[in-house]
Amino acid sequence: MATSTRSGDVLAGRYRLIDLLSESGGGRFWRAHDNVLERFVALHVIAEDDDRAGGLVEAARISARVLDARILRVLDAEEEQGRCFVVNEWGTGISLDILVTHAGPLDPRRAAWLVADVAGALAKAHAAGVTHGRLNPENVLIDRYGSVRIIGMCVDAALHGLSPGDVRSDLEDLGGLLYCALTGTWPGPSGSIVPAAPRESGVFLSPRQVVAGVPKPLDLLWREFDCRSIHGRRLLGAEHPDVSSAEAIAAELLAFVGDPTGMPEALARAVPAINELRPVWLPAVADPLPHDSSRDDLPVVPADDEPEPEPAPERGPVEPPIADVDDGPPIPLVTELPTEAGMPVFDDDDVSWLRTRSTPPPPPPPFEEPPERPLFAPDPPGGVRRPRIAPVPSEAPVPPGATDYWPWETGGGGGAGGTGNDDDTAEDARVPGRTWLRLAMAVGLAVLLLVAVAIAFNLGRGRTALGGDPDAESTPRETTSATTSPGAVLSGIKVRDFDPLGTDGGEENPDTVGNTIDGDPATTWRTATYVDQLGPKLPALKSGVGLLLDLGKVRDLRSVEVRAAPGEATVSLYAYDQAPVQAPTGEPVATTTGSGRLTLTPATSPTRGRYLVLWWTALPAVDGGFRAEIAEVVVRGE
Repeated sequence: MATSTRSGDVLAGRYRLIDLLSESGGGRFWRAHDNVLERFVALHVIAEDDDRAGGLVEAARISARVLDARILRVLDAEEEQGRCFVVNEWGTGISLDILVTHAGPLDPRRAAWLVADVAGALAKAHAAGVTHGRLNPENVLIDRYGSVRIIGMCVDAALHGLSPGDVRSDLEDLGGLLYCALTGTWPGPSGSIVPAAPRESGVFLSPRQVVAGVPKPLDLLWREFDCRSIHGRRLLGAEHPDVSSAEAIAAELLAFVGDPTGMPEALARAVPAINELRPVWLPAVADPLPHDSSRDDLPVVPADDEPEPEPAPERGPVEPPIADVDDGPPIPLVTELPTEAGMPVFDDDDVSWLRTRSTPPPPPPPFEEPPERPLFAPDPPGGVRRPRIAPVPSEAPVPPGATDYWPWETGGGGGAGGTGNDDDTAEDARVPGRTWLRLAMAVGLAVLLLVAVAIAFNLGRGRTALGGDPDAESTPRETTSATTSPGAVLSGIKVRDFDPLGTDGGEENPDTVGNTIDGDPATTWRTATYVDQLGPKLPALKSGVGLLLDLGKVRDLRSVEVRAAPGEATVSLYAYDQAPVQAPTGEPVATTTGSGRLTLTPATSPTRGRYLVLWWTALPAVDGGFRAEIAEVVVRGE
């Protein structure tokens, strides 16, 4: 039919269709290239006589009112040649439905940040009188930099034959996006390929009932969404999150996130490796002629005046050329060389190939046998040769003129006037430097003997090897460490127990928590006794418990010293500018494992912050379970 499209068609004289991405309900979604502005665009095409055509063009005009970097804009809308199409800005990334399907639910802070960004964009759209109408996970895109882009503003609802929608339906979809990011399931009113959220007695389970560890503020926020969408009223109780507008929802979520530093990067790290999406830049090609699909079914008939192609003549065997040789039979000339391995030779103007030899090279000449060498060197002129092994001492006289010295000789036969006896004085006179060598060895042995006697004498008196007092040596080192420790002890600190993952109100013996900063090591604060060790061994276990220190204002932190009861424990230090309300995530500023006195020094010193969280992820073993007992916490800084 005339409205059919295929790859290579050009619409409105500028949009070349490249890849068909999806097709449903008589509509097609293409990746296209704008030949005028040299960029990729997304293009929705339906037939001009389709019932949705008028609504699609009107939705494109309405969505053009919103200008926000987080919303993919509508660039053009046309009706021509029986087609109705809308051109959108092209975006790369991964949609939320694919993210939770492949990588699982997001952690609470990333989920809250993602939905807060979507809610902020919707707040601008609602202020301009524009609603999305079908805000499901497929229409939320996250690029590799952690930025959020919203797809199909107004247009997606029109393509599915839906009404433009209202603000309330967008807010319900926002709650569904939060639920989807936290649990990997979809409870929203708009359709989605994400698995449906579990129900009990016809009511959706809360995120905290589906996935363990969902913080209470986000769970209460979803419950407020659910009650408004079902009953039109708020929850009974003291806590009432405001979900009356997209702007209020964004504020609630950003208050939960706290310090937003690094959140886009953290969201980008959650994108799996399947999102290596990069634009494919295609080479420029000539515009094809307009395609008339009504003639696709006609048979191809050759023209009357077109001559029939003549069949190619059969090629018989070709005889190779013959070279005449004067003194022998003719030799055929080989015009094609056989395939051989070779290497390129780069000349100034061309590249040629240096081919290997067709015939093997001749073998190398045989090795010549080396001449035989005599076992003993020939005698010197005169027939006299001095042996290397000293002869047996004898009374034979020394031959005249034999005055040379052989260093390994120990008997007679060498030296001037040597008689071959064992007299040391005569031997030392023949060997140069032997007397000084013996003297040096004697002095060295005497020094070593004196050192050994001194060490034995000091150790016998109960002192160190150098004669020092062993009890007094630790004091100077401790004093030096104390004087060189950077920063002063901070005062005016407030402390409270910090247990956001607790099920009983999040309290850990708050009555005695002040003992950790009273300056008295005899008073202590204890955590609750746990049957199992902390840590993410199972999803339902608590990952940690800690203390929250308020320094009164943002200060430079140098170190934190924790004086605890004996027992192996692991504690991490986190610093914030605002008071945290959830369990700490991300990289701590310092972490240590040990027993008794523990010191946490930030890797980048100083570290600024007002609120410090000491977070125990492993507690010492005690009778009946695991528990930490803290006597004092000392904070040093400026």
